Amino acid sequence: MSDKKLILVVDDDPDLVESLAMKLESEKFRVAKAYDGLEALDEIKKERPALIILDVMMPRKDGYTLCNELKNSEEYKGIIVVLLTAVADAINSTNYTHMGGKTTLADDFVPKPIDLDKLMEIVKDNLQ
Repeated sequence: MSDKKLILVVDDDPDLVESLAMKLESEKFRVAKAYDGLEALDEIKKERPALIILDVMMPRKDGYTLCNELKNSEEYKGIIVVLLTAVADAINSTNYTHMGGKTTLADDFVPKPIDLDKLMEIVKDNLQ
């Protein structure tokens, strides 16, 4: 097992997952990828990540639900979760609310479109 920390990137946008993975790998992290909450759970069970970058709005299982399941689980509650949220831009066209964001147990939030430098700062701050 490598001493490089594993980060799981979860988003239903494959281009975004790839660009985040490339940036994280360039910063010497190992990266696992998933494209919805159910795939993310499979990846987490295979190898526990140090941190999860998790999109909020996804098919099959959304980010809030997965985050709260992990944070309420003895086994996984220590995993750092950073939610990606475009909810602010879509507030009228979605049933997700900022209140939902506030009640979730995520460790941090990054708005979309993502500022990669800011995201890397959050990742590094949380993994020190």
